[in-house]
Amino acid sequence: MMIEHVAINVPDPHGMVEWYIKEIGMKLLRQADETTYFIADEKESTILEIYYNPAAPILEYKEMDPLMLHFAFLSDDLKKDTLRLVQAGATVYKELTVTKGGDSLVMLKDPWGISIQLVKRTVENQMKK
Repeated sequence: MMIEHVAINVPDPHGMVEWYIKEIGMKLLRQADETTYFIADEKESTILEIYYNPAAPILEYKEMDPLMLHFAFLSDDLKKDTLRLVQAGATVYKELTVTKGGDSLVMLKDPWGISIQLVKRTVENQMKK
């Protein structure tokens, strides 16, 4: 088995999908209805379902610690991408840090409060796909 997608219930799926397409570079794969969208990274290796369903609670993303939930995106230039995303409405949650393994990380919150991690891996720590 393999993961097909990860889903997240949000109050403004249309706005969020537009932002992730424009600012992160994701692309729309499918719009199931007026409140359900499937977006993917440039290689279509990771798919997110962004939807709104009033039957389920929407988490208080703005209040959540990023260690509980975050979307992580590879970045070749953390400073440039951080500045660009902040100009587009994101906020910095934790400035640039370097892990013991040498990976560089920045933690942001998107305009809806969902945590975004920008990561630049060392060559030794790159994930295999």
